[in-house]
This record gives sequence, C-alpha cells and structure tokens, in this order.
Amino acid sequence: MRGGGRPGGARWSVAAAVAAVVMGVAGCEPGDTGAVGTTAEETRTAAAPLGGACVFVKPDGARKFGHVGWGFKVTGTDRWVYGAVENPSGALYIPPGGDIGAWHAEGSYERMLSDMATDAHYPGESAEPYSRYRCTKSSTSEVEAARAMIRTVEGRGFLVGLDPDTGEFGSRDCLDATYDVLKAYRTRRLAPAYRTEIPNMWVESLVTWSDGTLTAR
Repeated sequence: MRGGGRPGGARWSVAAAVAAVVMGVAGCEPGDTGAVGTTAEETRTAAAPLGGACVFVKPDGARKFGHVGWGFKVTGTDRWVYGAVENPSGALYIPPGGDIGAWHAEGSYERMLSDMATDAHYPGESAEPYSRYRCTKSSTSEVEAARAMIRTVEGRGFLVGLDPDTGEFGSRDCLDATYDVLKAYRTRRLAPAYRTEIPNMWVESLVTWSDGTLTAR
C-alpha cells in the first residue's frame, strides 16, 4: 500500500466491496504449530532443523485495510531474511520494473524485529512503523526458492484493480508479495490469500501463529 500503510494497500479501493461479501475468515520467536508427524513427509522432516516464518503488520495502513511484510528463517542458522513491498507513491498501478518501494534485508531475529518496529528500511519517511507480528515454526523450508521469489516480487510492479495491459482484474500488492514469498518458502500453516483479500482480515486467519506487539528498540 502506501506510505506508512500497506504497500499493496490500494487494492482495497477497488476490491473492498467485493471483499466485504466474501470475507468470513477467523480471526515472538515462532511458536511450534505443526501437528504430530504421521505422513511420510512429516516423518522425513521430523529430524530436520526447523524453519520459521513471520508476518509483520501495520493495522492502520492502506486506509485502515492494513499493510503486511514478511520474514523467514535461513534454516540451520540464526539468520532471518525479511522485507516488504511498500509502494510509497500509493499508485494503483506501477509497471514491472518500476519503483514499488520494495526492499529486503538479512539479520538476526532481534535485528529483524527492531528494523520492522522502526521501519528502518522504508523508502522515505514512514508515517507508522509495523506494530504487530505473527510467527510460526515450519518443519518445511525452501530458502533458495523464497529468495528467488523475492527477486520476482521486487521486479513485477504493483497492481490493485484493473490491469491496463490486459484489462483484467488483478493484484500485485504487499499481501501478494508476503504470501508468495512465504509460500515459496513452503511455510506450514500458511492461510491462502485470495485476490480480494484484505490484509488485516488475512492476518486473523493465521490462527495457529503466535501474536505479538512490536515496539521500537
């Protein structure tokens, strides 16, 4: 979305009416939310180092619809990769390759929380840093796939509403970026993010994830 709001935030001017109809979602070092392993995949991964994922939230961003960013653990280390698509211009459409205010960084868990709480990497002056975060452990993780997806979301532009190139309704905003990166990571218990999803409501669907408050450090 925009400015202190969600990078992909503007999608909601177009989709809010649709989203209001389809919404019905429920509503930290990561908590362990995986079920007891019974499948072949769970058995294979039971002894593997745990990964982890976080979603960072600006509840008042994007005209109160919310703005989100992401983080994931580099499995087997104490390092985390984190970032967001900020879209400080607030434009509904920015073509691929344009400036969408995308950024990512890498550091310790504590550094990640501190950077998010102060909007340390925001492109410009942030009106409001991230104030909430939800995290989970994950018995599956694909760090390189997630890194590749970061490159994809940072270069694909921004869209909320009608794509002027195709004439079709679409979305490439902060929630899409967050979901796509964490899906590429193979995050366990990651709730689907639908095209008309509102970030604040999607965050509530992460019912098994921990829930914490961010404060500047």
